[in-house]
Amino acid sequence: MVSSGLPSREQALELLQQKHCPPIVISHCLAVAKLALETARKLEKKGLRVDTELVEIGALLHDIGRAKSHTVDHAVIGAQIAQELGLPEPIIRIIKRHLGGGITEAEAQAFGWPKDVYVPETLEEKIVSYADKRIDNAKRVPISVEINRLRSEGKAEAAERVRRLYDNISSLLDTEK
Repeated sequence: MVSSGLPSREQALELLQQKHCPPIVISHCLAVAKLALETARKLEKKGLRVDTELVEIGALLHDIGRAKSHTVDHAVIGAQIAQELGLPEPIIRIIKRHLGGGITEAEAQAFGWPKDVYVPETLEEKIVSYADKRIDNAKRVPISVEINRLRSEGKAEAAERVRRLYDNISSLLDTEK
């Protein structure tokens, strides 16, 4: 059980191993955390207030649910695992809300998930979701890779949410789209 504070980086990695996350998932989480932390620090330099520790730990733990499921349900399962571990609510929300540009209420209902918010709302949640969409396994890829994958799967609305999330973070970074 973790105290009410955030676990350290080492403790977060330990939790992934204790829950038996596959090594490929842990590599992915490390790559997402690296990009998320870089993004958070760039945003801080632009004058935005970002909890960089929350971003890093949230990114490390965002896929903890993949210890039990490799379906879209891993977000809800991960949030349940995080609650059972006594992790702070901001971490639970990052885990629950990291999928794509978010899961709508109608999509969550169709999945049979508990009624809740599954769309990233805080800047920290958005940064982790953004970084997750930019990492394929453990490699950085252009956002177009994820958008095109979603479109090819017939998920045009999800692709559009990812594009909007990317545009939002990119505009904050003042980078080219």
